[in-house]
Amino acid sequence: MANGSTTTGTATGTAPATATSGVAAPDTPRRRPALSPSRAGDFKQCPLLYRFRAVDKLPETPTKAQVRGTLVHSVLERLFALPRAGRTPGAARELLRPTWSQLAEESPEWTELFTDPASEEELTEWFTSAEKLLDSYFAMEDPRTLDPEACELHVEAELNSGVLLRGYIDRLDVAPTGEIRVVDYKTGAAPREIGEAKAMFQMKFYAVVLWRLRGVVPRQLKLLYLSDGQALAYTPDEKELARFERTLEAIWEAILRAGRTGDFRPSPSKLCGWCSHQQHCPSFGGTPPEYPGWPEPDPGEESALDRAD
Repeated sequence: MANGSTTTGTATGTAPATATSGVAAPDTPRRRPALSPSRAGDFKQCPLLYRFRAVDKLPETPTKAQVRGTLVHSVLERLFALPRAGRTPGAARELLRPTWSQLAEESPEWTELFTDPASEEELTEWFTSAEKLLDSYFAMEDPRTLDPEACELHVEAELNSGVLLRGYIDRLDVAPTGEIRVVDYKTGAAPREIGEAKAMFQMKFYAVVLWRLRGVVPRQLKLLYLSDGQALAYTPDEKELARFERTLEAIWEAILRAGRTGDFRPSPSKLCGWCSHQQHCPSFGGTPPEYPGWPEPDPGEESALDRAD
């Protein structure tokens, strides 16, 4: 099975809230480069986007919807840390503002998304939209009937090929009989046909990691779309995950080849409209920064925004 694989995290959520910068402190051992579902998805979507994020590390300003997604994920994580009887819609709403205060303290630049931080009106509307997402969640599930093994679970597994996979799972449910269910919350407004393809790529990534860690193929991969109250459930099989594992290995090899040559080409698509780096993209008349060379980045650590959607 896996070589040197690990799993960390608890139902109270021990995963860090933000990504590492990719630059180790002087007395901190450098983490081995790994493939995460977000960065694998970036390269699959557009190799140049991968370069901008993982190599150049160009800054990106999150949208209010992205930050709201992070807030809702954090609230749900805290909700499952409560005793079962306390996991009510009212409790979830009460968690919103204190959770936002903590997130804003950790990432103060997020408060700049609001045009008038001194006014509560804009924030109130934003909180109301977050409350609607939480209400949608409670219409889909009753958390008082669930006992997850972990929330915001950090997982890491090395494939036999040597490729290291790393990521965070929103929620892991394990039945008394051993069946595993991977649950992911979606709060964004990406086009459904594109969004679902990206989401299923992410879920299969987690399924491969868990399969290699535990020797068990997850019984169900479940996506909860809180924006419209829809759920998508999928049952993978071992042959399918073996094929997907080979896909991930091919993506990593392609990343390494591009890294050695600097040949990260743009791949225009409908998703370009959501890209923050059009001014640097040749497809939009821009010029990428000078290639700094392959720095053996650590793209395997995902940010809170990556994990939110």
